[in-house]
Amino acid sequence: MNETTRAYLYLHFCVFLWGFTAILGKLITLQALPLVWWRVLLCCAALWWLLPKGQLRGLKRRAFWQMLGIGALVGLHWLCFYDAIKRSNASVAVATMATTSFFAALLEPVLMRQRIKWHELALGILILPGMALVVGNLDFSMRTGFAVGVLGALLAAVFTALNKRMLDTEPPPPLAMSFVELFGALVVCSLALPVVLGVSPELRVEPIGWDWAWMLLLAWGCTLLPYYLTLKAMRHISAFATNLTINLEPVYGVVLAGLFFQEHEGLSPGFYVGVAIILLAVFGHPFLKKF
Repeated sequence: MNETTRAYLYLHFCVFLWGFTAILGKLITLQALPLVWWRVLLCCAALWWLLPKGQLRGLKRRAFWQMLGIGALVGLHWLCFYDAIKRSNASVAVATMATTSFFAALLEPVLMRQRIKWHELALGILILPGMALVVGNLDFSMRTGFAVGVLGALLAAVFTALNKRMLDTEPPPPLAMSFVELFGALVVCSLALPVVLGVSPELRVEPIGWDWAWMLLLAWGCTLLPYYLTLKAMRHISAFATNLTINLEPVYGVVLAGLFFQEHEGLSPGFYVGVAIILLAVFGHPFLKKF
């Protein structure tokens, strides 16, 4: 098995795990900010224990600050994603992530200083009707959650392209990179938390009951492992291909939301057409690259 094939397998496994993040976000009773704060805090604590400290000492100062900034974008992306879940539902939130490839097709050439690849732009546009069909009819009461989710997708396209640029130039060790970026997300959430508490002192920060179990699963099973594997995979595939593959997350997420929360009593034929469009774009990209 060559490195590119292994990278795609890693990435598809990660996307499957990410399909559960919306489910766990719905099960956890905390609001978006404390939820993300606990998520990154638990990840950083585990990484600090696992990480060889020599890897951190070996990082260049410029690379450290770049990764910290990328991590801040990751934290903002997660805040948008979970806020979209709370404002709408899990199905809508994960479906908005399908716009990431469209943003990536536009932003990656700018951030990577490359020409726009028209076949990638076409595939990114192709995702949009697939996303619309997967979501189905969107209730107007959920439009704010949908808009916040799309903003999160834009942030995901930006930090993925920035990560790819760093990995293509002078890649840091994956564990060290994961720790610094997740620490950047923790810093953003830690700065925002006292501000939000000042405005909404009734906001509950501490998990209760089953929240702890769901939070540990979210942090270690659906964040730490896929984050590390994605950084390894991106050494061998492009940022656009990464984002395009991540478009399978809405498929997994909507199906799982239907199973766990009955958000859709039945999946219409339009849903399967949308899934087919997304799959066509995801699996067609490696073949189109050869032409």
